[in-house]
Amino acid sequence: MFHVPPVSREFDAAIRRAIDAKTKPLGALGALETAAAQVARIQGTLTPTLRRCRLTLFAADHGISKEGVSAYPQAVTRQMVANFLDGGAAANVFARTNGVELQVVDAGVAGEPMEAPGLISKRIAAGTRNFVVEPAMTAEQCETALSTGDTLGAGVAADVAAFGEMGIGNTSSATMVAHKITGRGLDSLVGRGAGLDDAGLARKREILQGAARRTPERLDAPDALREYGGFEMVMMAGAMAGAARAGAVVLVDGFIAGVAALAAAQMAPALRDYLVFAHRSAEHGHGVVLAALDARPLLDLELRLGEGTGALLAWPVLRCAAAMLSEMASFESAGVSGPV
Repeated sequence: MFHVPPVSREFDAAIRRAIDAKTKPLGALGALETAAAQVARIQGTLTPTLRRCRLTLFAADHGISKEGVSAYPQAVTRQMVANFLDGGAAANVFARTNGVELQVVDAGVAGEPMEAPGLISKRIAAGTRNFVVEPAMTAEQCETALSTGDTLGAGVAADVAAFGEMGIGNTSSATMVAHKITGRGLDSLVGRGAGLDDAGLARKREILQGAARRTPERLDAPDALREYGGFEMVMMAGAMAGAARAGAVVLVDGFIAGVAALAAAQMAPALRDYLVFAHRSAEHGHGVVLAALDARPLLDLELRLGEGTGALLAWPVLRCAAAMLSEMASFESAGVSGPV
């Protein structure tokens, strides 16, 4: 469905030698060395540079919210879009602090179309349908969301493309997509989302179990997205593929973004080599998604906010990893004795 060029492994041995020659014990920088090697591989150079990161934040509403699966009302999606545009959300604060450009996309917020300075309107519809009783979207809507995201991602014009989301009910949507793609039981995936109490969590689990019975036990990624996805999640999956095709490192946020990455990587397996995973979310199912992608995230801060906040916090770490490979002295250049 997507064309993502495979990353060349031609320089792998040279990259490893360059990292091992730095003035440090072998492997002493741990996951930073792995990240540096990945960035070098994507950029095809032993001196990678990461100067610019852009966060694209997709917002949309979900028909499943009618079932009471979230601690917050659906109106919060629209209200938070206004907050993003006003610069008041956590994502805005972290983006400003770390010099990251932020753009907001209306992928399908409930109500009338939003008009505001700085808002990119790519709405598919005023939210998805209730996937308890019917597919969340039509095949045409799903294809449009994927292709729209692909175009946005391809135009990101940054070394690193990060993606965030906002949508009341979207942890339920992501849980169902992950469940149908991986085949893992809902008990290992259903979490508290934006803060459900024990009773709310039990209700959410029961509702999603009912929704799961509506379709076959396993679905491929396009069908899982169509049946249970959100417009913001589908658009994000397309954007990841587009950004990778443009040569950007794709910095994957938490649970929702992880599920989008899982779906996108199934549709375009070469995408996996472009994905750097920012953090391990406190959301219950994120560990399952990371395992399915064989991913080791850079951070573990017990976050469960979304909005791309984890990716924004991981950006300086990833930038340091690339700088280490490009700028750190070798034993030979520094005149330092190496290991005996």
